[in-house]
Amino acid sequence: MLESQPNFHKPIAELSVAAVAELCGGRVADGLNGSTRISGLSSLDDPRNGSLVFVQSSTSAEKLAALSKVAAILCNEKGLAALPGGPAKIVVSSPHAAFAAIGCHLFPDSLGPGRANASDGFTTDYPDAHVSRLAQIEDGVVIGAGAVIGDHVAIGRNTIIGSNAVIADHCQIGRECRIGPLADIQYALIGNGVILHGGARIGQDGFGYVPGPEGLQKVPQLGRVILQDRVEIGANATVDRGALDDTVIGEGTKIDNLVQIAHNVRIGRHCAIAAHTGLSGSVVIGDGCLLGGAVGIADHVTIGSGVQIAASSGVMHDIPDGERWAGTPARPYKEFFRQSAALRKLAAADKKPKNKKQQDS
Repeated sequence: MLESQPNFHKPIAELSVAAVAELCGGRVADGLNGSTRISGLSSLDDPRNGSLVFVQSSTSAEKLAALSKVAAILCNEKGLAALPGGPAKIVVSSPHAAFAAIGCHLFPDSLGPGRANASDGFTTDYPDAHVSRLAQIEDGVVIGAGAVIGDHVAIGRNTIIGSNAVIADHCQIGRECRIGPLADIQYALIGNGVILHGGARIGQDGFGYVPGPEGLQKVPQLGRVILQDRVEIGANATVDRGALDDTVIGEGTKIDNLVQIAHNVRIGRHCAIAAHTGLSGSVVIGDGCLLGGAVGIADHVTIGSGVQIAASSGVMHDIPDGERWAGTPARPYKEFFRQSAALRKLAAADKKPKNKKQQDS
């Protein structure tokens, strides 16, 4: 296989802190000259050397302390005093909006579908498909008619790629996988024994926007999708790539048809998620969870391991390990059924025939 950690998103240039401040209409604080170079963007959860991050005023002290290795921090006047020494500080009125604008400038290719190029031409080894000569394909791979395999794609032994599937540049697919017809894979690393049914969409843009002067400003989605070994994704399901960190689905997890997995979601091992479920951005689900059909989970909610959620539930709060919840808004099973029983009794009492005294009153 090719490089284990391909860089899907490369900035068009390295910018100085001063140039970034000018680009977003901010100022460099602390009297710095702004010559420090910024090599990329990162998140508060995974701050990287030489990168730019943004900080909102509600950020915890623990996360702020971990920012000493980044090149620069976007912040507002209110949050400036709490930031650690070392990185340059760029003061703006709206750090998130400024961060989005800078990301759009540095990573214009991330604003649309991933490319499936053949910059060195197509190989003739698969006459019914369009396979880049720069792709690395192990023995026993079958590629169906009309499939497109981009530059530097790596596909492991005995994997089957269905007709008209598209595998964008630099993606990696492990061994013994089954990729269904019309599946679309971009910005993704896929393990061994993974099954993607027809029409699955892996690595699309996350639904990320921030209000700006001209309406909603697109936030570049610079993460990846990682599908661990033996994951199964149903027909026409969607797994969005992360905004800055990765969207990860754990080993052995099974996802039904027409499920929506938003950006930055992390799902543990051996979970089962039924059709029409929707997971909002940055949801975290532990190992061995069972989600019924049409469950909806609000953003940034954490679900513990071994949790069971009944069909059509709307989850708005964290759920501890091992619990069973139901309803909208979702609550523990016993509470849900107790309330349901009480409502049935009230409804039945209201339907009982009234005596003459009650009717006269």
